[in-house]
Amino acid sequence: MIKNGSVKIDDTEMYYAAFGKGKRVLIALPGLSDGLATVKGKALILMSSYKRYLKDFTVYIFSRKNKMPEGYTIEQMADDQVKAMSLLGINKACILGVSQGGMISQYIAIKHPEVVDKLVLAVTAPNSTDTTTESVAGWIEMANKNDHKNLTVDTAERMYSSKYLEKNRNMLPLLAKLTKPKSYERFYRNANAILNFDVRARLNEIKCSTLIIAGEDDKTVGNEALQILKDGIKDNESYIYQGLGHGAYEEAKDFYDRVYEFIS
Repeated sequence: MIKNGSVKIDDTEMYYAAFGKGKRVLIALPGLSDGLATVKGKALILMSSYKRYLKDFTVYIFSRKNKMPEGYTIEQMADDQVKAMSLLGINKACILGVSQGGMISQYIAIKHPEVVDKLVLAVTAPNSTDTTTESVAGWIEMANKNDHKNLTVDTAERMYSSKYLEKNRNMLPLLAKLTKPKSYERFYRNANAILNFDVRARLNEIKCSTLIIAGEDDKTVGNEALQILKDGIKDNESYIYQGLGHGAYEEAKDFYDRVYEFIS
């Protein structure tokens, strides 16, 4: 199965890309980049990272819903994600949450434990750390100034390793031109939700088996987040990518193999 679909959530839609034929389900939730571009129509492109999964799993990658009200929270995003699962007949799934997607995933595991099989939290945090607040507030300011070039460049500088940046830095201005949205409203809703997120006091409510993946030098969420997650979630194992940061899920060649081995 390869499908670009959507489900109706209240008065709007939530896009998803789906592929695979396995009986088990993996749901992947992307980070703040979803505030700039959704997964609509991208199933074939997104499938390339999940080729190993296709026999054993049916994979769904979800965007946040299209219309997000002002003040929309991470907790509400989690509740809407569970609604979408129910509408698609997904009773239980492994969940991979990357960055902001990991924040949503934590709330799903806390409030809706019955729908979570195994949980993977990648380059994420249980709250808006000082590093996160600085990063996101800066990006909001750049968006307010309609400065998409610097927004793109600063995001990359905070995500990727020096080696990666040396090879790709010259491409960033072109990438900025190609990815500039018509409106930043969706980005603002996602970004402000991050700034108001904090589940540190509730991490002990996550009961499912959890894999926590971090980069050694994460300039987006900071390096203290990993230890807080490890201390708060009882049934966990963790892995740190040396020499990588927030973009470890893109740069590490074995990232998706590592996730597969854990959820399998």
